[in-house]
Amino acid sequence: MTVALMWEARAAEGRGGELLAWARAQRLEREPLRRETFRAPQDRVLVITWWPDAYDARVPELPEPGPDLVTRAVHRWRFEAVASE
Repeated sequence: MTVALMWEARAAEGRGGELLAWARAQRLEREPLRRETFRAPQDRVLVITWWPDAYDARVPELPEPGPDLVTRAVHRWRFEAVASE
């Protein structure tokens, strides 16, 4: 079984580069199977990590950045893999 965690944050005005660097520098308690980092308009940053665990397993997650770096709380989603192509 594989679970994917999605972490998405929106940077404070003009701080997208800082948020991206912050997210990329975060280390997790253990290494995921895979980790990808994305950026999007409006200074949004998305990190997806894949884990060889059950949907409800405790897996490391990125923390909340400092409140001065983001415009709102981080959005988090968890998904369970159903097929691989």
